[in-house]
Amino acid sequence: MKITRTISGARRLCKATAGPIVLVPTMGALHAGHEALCRQARRIAGPNGFVVVSIFVNPTQFGPNEDLAKYPRTFDADRARCAAAGVDLIFHPSAAEMYPADFSTFVDETAVSSLLCGASRPGHFRGVCTVVLKLFSIIAPDVAVFGEKDFQQCAVIGRMVRDLDLPIRLRTIPTVRESDGLALSSRNRYLTPEERAQAPTLRRALLEAKAAFRAGETRAAQLRKRILKIVSTAPLARIDYVEVAHSQSLQPVRLADRATVIALAVFFGKTRLIDNILLK
Repeated sequence: MKITRTISGARRLCKATAGPIVLVPTMGALHAGHEALCRQARRIAGPNGFVVVSIFVNPTQFGPNEDLAKYPRTFDADRARCAAAGVDLIFHPSAAEMYPADFSTFVDETAVSSLLCGASRPGHFRGVCTVVLKLFSIIAPDVAVFGEKDFQQCAVIGRMVRDLDLPIRLRTIPTVRESDGLALSSRNRYLTPEERAQAPTLRRALLEAKAAFRAGETRAAQLRKRILKIVSTAPLARIDYVEVAHSQSLQPVRLADRATVIALAVFFGKTRLIDNILLK
């Protein structure tokens, strides 16, 4: 497995491969969910392909009062996970490498990104789109692999790929979870023991809403009310949003159907957790 910290090095190594290139963009602090992404990338690439993992804590997607400074950076452990998952190259640039001092060009998707997390975190998806497009330009992947936990991110990047006619196929994998249902996240390590004990309430609420839908409840307001009731049983939970939306446009719906996603964001202390469930 090779490691490079420069754009020129990443381009050179990627151009030297004859097989398909599969990219897994990450911010590091890798966990079993990231390993699943890497293993899926390895399967897609095949024995002759080239799997690239980017590890870059992207400053442009953090707001002024968010956790950029304390975001976990665990490169030695990340490198070991990548090697175990069959990664060929880690691209681990510095912020200065990706964003020169006079950097002034950004990518804005203005429809899908304006809702849900985009409403709560202004500018977040501008930073996501910018760094992902830069990675696509540097690595020139045939396929990029993302996790469905970041459902809105997948939708926003999919819209960018479509709108800008990028020759890249996007693949997603289901959310990887702890045994109690909590979605794996690099930010879970911020949770206190008390917060961690209550956090699986999010998954329980989403499953309850899906069960209600399967039993015939299609009114979005009622599905949302069920989730709010269950989440409220966790005393440390502070709801950012709970939305019942179309799974492609992310626009809110009045009646749920099989094209509906329920997405939520909830704070436990200062830690913001997201999760979602598709009703199909």
